[in-house]
Amino acid sequence: MTDNQAPAPLAISMGEPAGIGPEILLSAWERRFSASLPPFYVLGDVALLRSRANALKHDISFAEVEPEDAVSCFATALPVFPLKNTLIDQPGVPSAMNAAGVIEAIERGVEHIFAGRAAGLVTCPIAKKPLYDAGFQYPGHTEFLGYLAQIRTGQPALPIMMLAGPELRTIPITVHLSLEKAIEQLSTELIVNTARIVAADLKSRFGIANPRLAFSGLNPHAGEGGSMGLDEIEKIIPAIEISRAEGIDAIGPLPADTMFHARARASYDAALCMYHDQALIPAKTLAFDDAVNVTLGLPFIRTSPDHGTAFDIAGKGIAKPDSLIAAIRLARELADNSIPTL
Repeated sequence: MTDNQAPAPLAISMGEPAGIGPEILLSAWERRFSASLPPFYVLGDVALLRSRANALKHDISFAEVEPEDAVSCFATALPVFPLKNTLIDQPGVPSAMNAAGVIEAIERGVEHIFAGRAAGLVTCPIAKKPLYDAGFQYPGHTEFLGYLAQIRTGQPALPIMMLAGPELRTIPITVHLSLEKAIEQLSTELIVNTARIVAADLKSRFGIANPRLAFSGLNPHAGEGGSMGLDEIEKIIPAIEISRAEGIDAIGPLPADTMFHARARASYDAALCMYHDQALIPAKTLAFDDAVNVTLGLPFIRTSPDHGTAFDIAGKGIAKPDSLIAAIRLARELADNSIPTL
């Protein structure tokens, strides 16, 4: 890119068509000026977007574009890169018939990033069941993106979920597992590998020169010296010691019930938590409408809104675009800050 050339736009995959993804995209674009949004284009189906816009009384113009043309038309029309697979518009009624288009949008976004046509990928929420019904073999978005990164680079990827809000960043070391399976999966190696990726991405993408990482305990009171469980002694403390030996500023294990108040949060840049709810409850409590899901450990930028498909309100015109707007802003910020890895 030359000094006079505009940066590549962000790509946004439309997500599950039966959910609120299409309508929060429409609302976000309508707020492009008031929210100072950077240019983006949608990987989706113009007919579906137009159908949803008409149903919800949005007066929006659309432009079918190549990624390179998105910036020039962004002010006057919502740029859409058309998918080969068509999508059906049935709010609240997910269908496996849409799976091919949902998957294609994600694949095209990654393809465009590696070709230098997009600066990063913002993904609207997907629904796993219709994808599984169509033969999708990955647990979710994050794992699929890890696979796509690996086949592009030839290097294994360990995608890490971070919930980022204005006051708190949290990382669940184990994610979509039952508590029983999360405890089984938790290991010193997993904790250390996660810490390495988090520290590296906080430096290279968030511009934090010396990231401070706080580790939660797994058990009440962080095990209280082994009287409430040995996981801290056997898994977590060794991982913290290894991290420190590698130069990572690490504290813990901290009792999870006292590490998220304002004074405690001031002592670290990100909290590494041992299981899903330990990380997501404080993140969503503090920033329910504007927290962002950021995937670390990938060779490209990926963010998404911190909510699901919301089938119960899809098509009603009441879904808030706040988290998507925050995800778009953060993706642009991270793309502008990042040390190139592609």
